[in-house]
Amino acid sequence: MFQQTRKSSVVGSALTILSLIYHNTVRDVRSSHSNAFIALGTNMLTAIIFVLAFYFMFSVLGLRGAKLRGDFLLYMMSGIFLYLTHIKALGAVAGAEGPTSPMMQHAPMNTMISICSAALGSLYIQFLSMVCILFIYHVAFNPIEIHMPIQALGMFLLAWFTGCAVGLVILAIKPWFPTFVMVFQTVYTRANMIASGKLFVANTLPTFMLKMFDWNPLFHAIDQCRGFVFINYFPRNTSIDYPIIVASVLIVIGLLGEFYTRQYVSSSWFARR
Repeated sequence: MFQQTRKSSVVGSALTILSLIYHNTVRDVRSSHSNAFIALGTNMLTAIIFVLAFYFMFSVLGLRGAKLRGDFLLYMMSGIFLYLTHIKALGAVAGAEGPTSPMMQHAPMNTMISICSAALGSLYIQFLSMVCILFIYHVAFNPIEIHMPIQALGMFLLAWFTGCAVGLVILAIKPWFPTFVMVFQTVYTRANMIASGKLFVANTLPTFMLKMFDWNPLFHAIDQCRGFVFINYFPRNTSIDYPIIVASVLIVIGLLGEFYTRQYVSSSWFARR
């Protein structure tokens, strides 16, 4: 009633939104730990443990020779980095602050800024962790050579984008079915340990097994990424278009669901948990 509003231009509004996204992204990145280096180190440690665990497992089982020619650790990292990026993006977006969060009481803040900040914060941490690990491996252990680094980075971003799309749908239905969402997110994360295809390449799979995995957009992103990383691997059974289409459809469904949920959500819903 006593607040004076001032009209702003389109450019001014865009700059205000970008500023809010930036500051909220910094807040999300630092939420895991007050020290940014420790937060980055923790995430790097997770990726390193994944890589070493699967490396020793494949070495013990004698399956290293069954994969494509090239650096075996780079082969493992090309799948694990995309898997972790996808899962972390899903968890960050699904756990973004909703309309009942105290942060939404501040006038410039809204759920779209919260979602974008969570997604960008996840991407920042995963990208920085990947660059640091690859740099350390390249300098200290074995020089690596990526056939098409720009295209491989594109598949990394595609894995992140598909994770954000799935997370947005989960965020939209979480207030309605909190228990189901919690179970589904856990099952989806565990299932992608195998269904993502980070442990094998699509060209080596028979047709009946390929049908069990080609529904997964992350499976396509990882397989295409290996085609760009290794000069002697040509993915024949996956495509780039499929994960883009699936992610775009899920983004639209998630935005519609989030808009609908925002109109009816109530703080009392979460008291039933």
